[in-house]
Amino acid sequence: MRPTISVTLKTLLITVGLSLAGLSLAAEPAKGTAKAAPDAAKGEALYSNGDPKRGIVACIGCHGSNGNSGAAAYPKLSGQHASYTVKQLKDYKAGKDRPNAIMGAFSALLTDEDMANVGLYLEKQTPSLGTAKNKATIELGQKIYRGGIAGKSVAACAGCHSPNGVGIPAQYPRISGQWAEYTEAQLIAYRSGERKNSVQMSAIASKMSDVEIKAVADYIAGLR
Repeated sequence: MRPTISVTLKTLLITVGLSLAGLSLAAEPAKGTAKAAPDAAKGEALYSNGDPKRGIVACIGCHGSNGNSGAAAYPKLSGQHASYTVKQLKDYKAGKDRPNAIMGAFSALLTDEDMANVGLYLEKQTPSLGTAKNKATIELGQKIYRGGIAGKSVAACAGCHSPNGVGIPAQYPRISGQWAEYTEAQLIAYRSGERKNSVQMSAIASKMSDVEIKAVADYIAGLR
C-alpha cells in the first residue's frame, strides 16, 4: 500500500505544482503587450528631425518650430490637444475620411506610438498669436462664433470650442489663432464632403455661406 500512496502523493504534488505555475503565468501580463506612455522628448525628436532610417521627414519643415507654422498653407499645431492630433494622423493614415496625399504618405509611416509622442510634444508647446484682418466682417464673425446662426440652426462655435477657442481636450480641437485661410479651407472641405471625419462639423458647414465661413474664420484667427 505504501508505494501506491507514495506514487499518488507524487502525482498530486506534480498536479498542484503545474496548476500553481499556470496561475502564475496567467497572472503575469504577456510581454510586449503593455503600451508605453507617450514621450514628449521622443515626439520632439521625430517632429524636428524625422527618422531617415524609416523614411520619415521632419514635421518642422512645413509646420514650423514648435508647431507654429509660418505660412497659412500649413496649420498651426502648437498647443493642440494630443488626442485630436492623434485622431487626425490616424484619419490621414486611413485615407478615407480625410484624404490628403502629403499627409497620407507621411502618416502611413508612423506607428501609434509615434503619433502619441508627437501629439504630446505639440500639446506642450506655446501657440503663437494670430490676428483678424478684415474689419468689415469682424462683427459678423463674432456673432457667428458666439451666437451661431439662428435662422439656419447653426450652433455657436464657442459652445464646443470654448469662448476663447482653446477647445475641450479629447472632444473639440483648439482653433484660436489658427490661420484664417486654413480654417476657411477646412470649413469648405467639410461643406463639400471632401473632409468627412466630423459629423458635427459637416452638418454645421453645410448650412454656411462663403461669406459666413470667411467671416468666422477671420474672427477665429484673432481669438485670444
